[in-house]
Amino acid sequence: MSKTYSIDKYQFETGMYRPPSEGGSASLLVRFTRNCPWNHCTFCSMYKREKFQLRPLEEIKSDVDAMAALIGDLETLSGNGSITRDGLSRLFDQVPDLNYHDGLPMLVQWWMNGGKTAFIQDANSLIMKTPDMVQALEHLRKTFPTLGRVTSYARARTLSQKSLEDLKAIRRAGLDRVHLGLETGDDVLLKQIKKGVTAQGHIDGGQKAMAAGFQVSEYWMPGLGGKARSREHALETARVLNEINPHYIRSRPFRPIPGTPMADQVEAGEFQMLTPTEQLLELKEMIQALEVTAHVCFDHAMNHWKKPGGGLLFTQDYEGYRFPEAKKQVLDLIQEGLSFDQRPDPLIHL
Repeated sequence: MSKTYSIDKYQFETGMYRPPSEGGSASLLVRFTRNCPWNHCTFCSMYKREKFQLRPLEEIKSDVDAMAALIGDLETLSGNGSITRDGLSRLFDQVPDLNYHDGLPMLVQWWMNGGKTAFIQDANSLIMKTPDMVQALEHLRKTFPTLGRVTSYARARTLSQKSLEDLKAIRRAGLDRVHLGLETGDDVLLKQIKKGVTAQGHIDGGQKAMAAGFQVSEYWMPGLGGKARSREHALETARVLNEINPHYIRSRPFRPIPGTPMADQVEAGEFQMLTPTEQLLELKEMIQALEVTAHVCFDHAMNHWKKPGGGLLFTQDYEGYRFPEAKKQVLDLIQEGLSFDQRPDPLIHL
């Protein structure tokens, strides 16, 4: 009996967004939910025209099965236990509609790079009912036993509202790391940007994620307070991070994205942006107040500060600088960056 190849067999969804450390050819993108259940943050343009949806458990499992079927058929047609250009060509001849499959390049690149990590999409999949998320994670892990790490975005408020027992069950099922958008620890600023959580809520959610055994990756935004609240932003963010003591602290400097309320505030003169040099001064104040055992990372193009002789001031390696050992090194780098006038990058400061 001849094998059947059809586009229906290979259908699965792929979302748009993931952290830099969980994407490219490194991670399988698996969509457990669609879009963002909060979606009010004034600095953010992601998901703004889309409605949040919980995907049914059977739909998620079907996506995982479709990914496995596609990989299996490609390996069969390649004939040597791996995916080859010839195998791809043969399957495309059988199923021309694969030319329009959004997730195919991601899946093939991920598998050919060892199939080691996966990122659960979209913005806050831990809002799923715990039994459903546990079953979805277990199915993913069983289907792809090569996975060494599975990660997801999460909201601090969602983490704080789930029981520790539920979070531990999700961790045991195979979710290793959660990425949290702290942005700031300043309560005044959190209210202004409509983050939907207080500084204490960030602490509660982050601490509970740590207690559940997750690797915790916290993101903050240098410059988010503008000139008006730069010092409060730096010191309160350090205070919250000290309380959580996460595994990773990742810098994502603020940029006004066209179409967002904060960009409108900048345009109207209601929000005064920091210069790159002023951002470095804010970063210096935050780092000086930071007392953690964490990797402090600048793994994004927005960390654009330059050395006096050219080149980036900080490494953009995903593991960053290990604190407290590297705290002096980072402060020395900041001082080096402050030794000359940092110029805005026209491709970043739009």
